[in-house]
Amino acid sequence: MALESLKMRLLQVAGAIAPMTVNRLAIERVINACRRRPHPLSMSHDYTAWTGLSDTRWSARHLPPRNDLPANQENPSPKVEEIVQIFARRGEVRFCDKSTCLFPAFAQYLTDGFVRTKMPSDTADRLDPIRKQNTSNNQIDMCPLYGRTTEQTYALRHFSEKAGQRGRLSSQRLQTAAGEEEFPPFLFDDSGNVKPEFEALDPPLGISNLPDEMKRYIFAIGGDRANAVPSVSFMNTLFLREHNRLAGEMERAYPEWDDERVFQTARNTVIVLFIKIVVEEYINHINPRPIKFMADPTFAWTAPWNKPNWITTEFSLLYRWHSLVPEVMTFGGKAYPVQATFLNNRIVIETGLAQGFADLSAMKAARLGVFNTSDSILPRERFAIEQGRLCQLASYSDYREYCSLTRPSSFEEISTDPHVASFLKDKYGRPENVEFYTGLFAEDHVQNSPLPQLILSMVGVDAFSQAFTNPLLSEHVFKEETFSKAGWAAIQETKTIRQIVERNVPKALGDTRIAMTQADWKFQW
Repeated sequence: MALESLKMRLLQVAGAIAPMTVNRLAIERVINACRRRPHPLSMSHDYTAWTGLSDTRWSARHLPPRNDLPANQENPSPKVEEIVQIFARRGEVRFCDKSTCLFPAFAQYLTDGFVRTKMPSDTADRLDPIRKQNTSNNQIDMCPLYGRTTEQTYALRHFSEKAGQRGRLSSQRLQTAAGEEEFPPFLFDDSGNVKPEFEALDPPLGISNLPDEMKRYIFAIGGDRANAVPSVSFMNTLFLREHNRLAGEMERAYPEWDDERVFQTARNTVIVLFIKIVVEEYINHINPRPIKFMADPTFAWTAPWNKPNWITTEFSLLYRWHSLVPEVMTFGGKAYPVQATFLNNRIVIETGLAQGFADLSAMKAARLGVFNTSDSILPRERFAIEQGRLCQLASYSDYREYCSLTRPSSFEEISTDPHVASFLKDKYGRPENVEFYTGLFAEDHVQNSPLPQLILSMVGVDAFSQAFTNPLLSEHVFKEETFSKAGWAAIQETKTIRQIVERNVPKALGDTRIAMTQADWKFQW
């Protein structure tokens, strides 16, 4: 047995005696792979400047810019159109042996909330420096549900002091295959115009190209990406229902509370519930080791890495997991080509929430990596390569070293697939020339994880250090009075998405399986 596996087995045994200690040691081991925040550089300057240390509109960066790449990437070497071909799906879809489609659904919903690169308009230069900025609040704050700004939150709230209505988000009841269910309100009126009460919301990305017939099903929600595909709409609808369910419990328990206090307390609870799922289901799914992480924030209160969050440009790129999406998605017994699911909330309404989550959990995710991105999504790979060059990111090898990993001395050390190694050699000549974005996805997967090594390392660092630094988990805030007795109980009890779905669908789930991991997957020692 490998030394690393032996170490983790020993940690697992020790965990039976002192699980909190094991949890702390394991998480700190992940976080300490990289430098701690604050980072000395951001995308505002190529050197340390006050703007780069204070203006969070500019994405931070882990490593200095690679100045041997030209700032103007009209004629890069190798050409972008050549490199993008390493992402193009060849023949049949290669499927992941561990993950269901619930995994990429949750990942997309998570990252759309706080990894928010600023997007140029449809007519703007694709290399516009605006892409060095972001619109993130730099917190896991559930902004796809609650909005990025106070004005957006107000637009989404129901605002009522009537009994049975306090603290709610606006919603509507619609008929699904399972009966009448709760969904967000629609964004557009019958004339195809944004309803006046929702003018503060960000326009959904891609809405300009959507036929009027499909626009009528677009939800009024906090995120401009949260209507993107049914899987993300299912996720946002689930947490809207959980918010309103908790608000009802809190109102009944505290009839003297006004609408504002019920809303804010339910919001506090939903954010922490989401963070618990991030740690205890999502991170444990990508974790290749036998230890199970716990969302216990107490050890982070005095940790030296507990610094304010600031999203990096590298993090925004390493989460472009386009290849996880299969060519066909099946909802409610109907098969849809993946391109037919874009901005298609009609699927969500017809299928219903419980069936939607069951369907996501029954479908295998595609394998993350090169030669596996659908043609319908391939332009987004080109966009990512261009962004990496615009930001003059250091090489893949540099980032390996930065994350306490070895630099590859051959292309075969990057990938044992001869087709991948040959492609990289042909385009880059030497391993040290491989770009950050290309290298991320060309790597072999880590055993027992759906991710390659460098992505796994960087996701672990940022996911833990950004989740546990949330203000709601801080020492003087993380207590029952912040969340109410009902909210605190929900936080203590919840570990999986399935538990939240069970609380928010018309009928009991029975033996319905809702999980990110395939039913027949086995841990490999």
